[in-house]
Amino acid sequence: MVAMGKRFLVILFGVVGFMGFGQVAEETLDSLAQQYIIMEGDSVLQSSIALNEVYVFGRLKFSSYNDKLRYYILRRKTMKVYPYAKLAAERLVELNDSLEHIKKNSHKRRFTRKVQKFIEDEFSEELKKLTRTEGQILVKLIYRQTGVTAFDLVKELRSGWRAFWYNTTAKMFNISIKEEFHPDLVHEDYLIEDILQRAFADFSLERQPSVLEYDYATLTNIWKDQNKSKE
Repeated sequence: MVAMGKRFLVILFGVVGFMGFGQVAEETLDSLAQQYIIMEGDSVLQSSIALNEVYVFGRLKFSSYNDKLRYYILRRKTMKVYPYAKLAAERLVELNDSLEHIKKNSHKRRFTRKVQKFIEDEFSEELKKLTRTEGQILVKLIYRQTGVTAFDLVKELRSGWRAFWYNTTAKMFNISIKEEFHPDLVHEDYLIEDILQRAFADFSLERQPSVLEYDYATLTNIWKDQNKSKE
């Protein structure tokens, strides 16, 4: 992805406006749909059919009601913001493709400004309604889809000082734009990945490949082993 193409994500985060996400109250587990595939046993199997990966998911297990509650709250938030991360990656590809056919820098800047206006109209009102935690999940998912942090995007295009300022402002709302996505190291990130994979499997969400390299079945075994060691 060329640097000019990355400008879209800076625009998107400008729209999200690290001036603050909406202060929407946290909801409880009530009325949350429990959508998962129940199979005998608790292992995750991986097979190949027509060159596509197909996962068979084990039954979801929780050590306590609070853990179950946290999972389904995380699921609701992830399901809500993933389409924004997916659309951001799609728009980035579209912008990048368009810029490759524009020769003059002045025309590229003019085209990018038009895209900015379009993105503001398309995203701004909805993104303002996000809670703090939804905003943080969105930051992680955009890294999952692009491999670049919001901080680095702003730093590259708008100087290190502006990146520092945006990050400081975001922290006022408990949002770090330096957040990456590491499902092999951070348990919440693994839970987000688990939520996504189950949603892809039952077609609740449309799958978009991540630019990050990891295997879901391997991740599941990693965290399964860690849980056993704690028992």
